[in-house]
This record gives sequence, structure tokens and C-alpha cells, in this order.
Amino acid sequence: MQNPLGERNKKKESIILVVLGTLIALGPFSIDAYLPGFTRIAEDFNTTIGKVGLTLTSYFIGISLGQLAYGPIMDKYGRKIPLLTGLFIYFFAAVSCFYSPNLEWLIISRLFLAIGAAAGMVAAKAVVRDIFPVNEVAGAISVLMLIMGGAPIIAPTVGSFIIESLGWKTIFLFLALFSFLMILSVYKFLPESVVPNKKVQLRARPVLQKYWDILTHEKFWSFSMAGSFTIGAMFAYISDAPKLFMGNFDLTQKEFGMLFGINAAGLILGSQINRLFLKRFSTFEITFFNSILLVGLALLFLLNGLAGPNFYATVALLFCILFLLGFQNPNTTALSLEPFATKAGRASALIGSLKMILGALASFAISLFHSPGVIPLATILLFCLFISFLLLFRFSGKEKKRLALIEN
Repeated sequence: MQNPLGERNKKKESIILVVLGTLIALGPFSIDAYLPGFTRIAEDFNTTIGKVGLTLTSYFIGISLGQLAYGPIMDKYGRKIPLLTGLFIYFFAAVSCFYSPNLEWLIISRLFLAIGAAAGMVAAKAVVRDIFPVNEVAGAISVLMLIMGGAPIIAPTVGSFIIESLGWKTIFLFLALFSFLMILSVYKFLPESVVPNKKVQLRARPVLQKYWDILTHEKFWSFSMAGSFTIGAMFAYISDAPKLFMGNFDLTQKEFGMLFGINAAGLILGSQINRLFLKRFSTFEITFFNSILLVGLALLFLLNGLAGPNFYATVALLFCILFLLGFQNPNTTALSLEPFATKAGRASALIGSLKMILGALASFAISLFHSPGVIPLATILLFCLFISFLLLFRFSGKEKKRLALIEN
């Protein structure tokens, strides 16, 4: 490890990565674990599933705004104290969800649950940027993605088991217990990774100005937006997959669950193979080359839909797309954070917020299509992945010009 943590210790780094990976997984786990209980929540509160969906809306608002709030706070006060504060907010919000007497209470409690979870999402990326050399950040984030990627696979299964056995409210008791264990883990295993900067302003105007400065940084803009559009593609797939496979291809719920798990495994596999490629190629080389492949695959996916979708071609193409997305998320995050050694908290927060916003917009866009066919998803995938490619291509051209000027 680098200063201020002293000499590098591989075992300690591994423990820290496990803690950080679990922290970053808390956000998506909090979404997927309670989804199987929507019907029962609606029944208990005598309302519709559509209105229960407002608990997701409030969560997305909290997770986006919460990350922006934690960024400057973690740069001013360090990573550990704000992180522990966020986890305590999460703990009490989970307990509040458990005791919800009505839907309105649950919606508000979910908002605070997301604000608490946002602390872990910001801290995880910022701490990695603090303690690892620049050329190792992408590899370290790939490890976080391995742990985080397991959340969408196991959360619905865990949630379904708890809901069937003990009722939907028990999910939040489980999340409260989980967050309490994370508080203990952070307190014991996670060192403070940055020297607090008391000069950081927390008033609204300077905070917004700093975020604007980060957002308009050439490297940050190119890579954070490229990464956000790939996340948009992934969210579009997650939102549309049930309708596509169970509606268009008539898969059973069990068959769909297995297929969804296989594709999630492809995403995780890609994030881990990425670590091997990083030993031979630069982060940007891998990311740019993958963006070309992703556009090609998205185009093939659209052509498959136009020709009358073949089930096996659809499955194979989606697996390949998700596999390559496993490379893009850690790499674009690492490239975005690279210029911000002293502002890693704010940069990390802005990246997380942009990705959640683009993800939510892509989910909303796919929900506008009522057809269960392949073409709506294919169109949004191609749009998102092509924009991501253009952002990387634009940066590539500017970088070549800069290097040519240096050589001359």
C-alpha cells in the first residue's frame, strides 16, 4: 500500500478489497432482495404494485443525491467517519422499513436507506484510488465488481426464501443485521486512507462549482460518460430481460432465473479476465477495443431482432455483450478517477451519480416499449454503446494529437 498506510501488505489489501466490495454491493442488494415481495407489500398496504414501485423511485433519488453529498464530505473529513455515519443511517432506515405502518412510511424509509447505502458506493471507489497505484486501480475495481456482481444473482434468491418463510418485512431486518456487521468490519479492518482536508467547502455554491470543475475535466467527461452509457445499456437489459425471455420466448420463471444468473456470471467473468489483460495492455487500449466490439455485437443483436429473433442467437449475443461490459465498468471508472488524487471522494461520487442517472433513464426508456420483442432492447443497447464508443474515440483522437505535439 501507499502512504498514508505505510508499506504494502498484500494480505491486508485483500481484506480491504473484500470489505469494500461488500460495501459497494450493499446498494444493488438493497434493490434486488425485496423485489420478490412487491405483490405481498401491495396486499398488506391495500394498494397497487405500481404504487409500491415508488419505493424504488425514492431509492434511486436517494442513491443519486446521496453520492453527490458524500463526495465533498469524504474529501473534507476523510473516508472512515462519513462511511460509518452512512452505515448507521442505513441501519436505522432498515429498521424503520421493518416497522413501516403504511406505504408512505416505507417510501420515505427507503429514501434514507439509499442515502446510507450511497456512503459505501462512494467510499469504496475513493479508497481504492487512495491506496493503490494508478496502474492497479482498474484491477482493484475489478475485484470489487466480482463481489458486487454476485448481488443480482443471490439477492432475489435470498429475498424469495426470506419472504416465503418469514414475510417481506423480515428482508429489512436481514439488511439491518447485514449493515451492522459491515459497521464492525469497517471499524476493525478499514484504515483511514486519506488525510482530511479541512479547506474543502461544504456550502452549496462551492460544492457545485467543484463538481462542475470535475465534470468538465476532459478526461473525466470522456470516461465517466462513456462508462455511464455502458451502465445504461446494462440497466436496459436488466429492466427488459423478464419481459423479453418470459414474454417473447415463453421461459418459465425458473428457466429465466437460471439464464439471468448465467448472464450475470458472464459479467463477473469479464471483470476478472480484465485483470489478466491489464497485465499486458493499458487500461485505455482494452476499453477502446472493447467499445468497438460492443458496437459490433449490438448491431448483430439488432439484425437478429429484425430477422425474426432466434432464441439461441439472442442468448449468445447478450452473454457476449454482458461479458464485455464486465471489462468496461472497472476500466472507465479507473480512467475517470486517474486525474483526481486529492478529489477522489468527489470524483467517485459524481461517477456513481452519473451512472445511476443514466441507468435510471435507460430503464425508463425501455419501459416505454410495451412489445416483448428484441428490437426495443436492441435499439437502446446500440444507442448507448455507440455513444460510449464515440466518447472514447473522441478522447483517443485528442490524446494522439497531444502526444504528437510532445514528440515535436
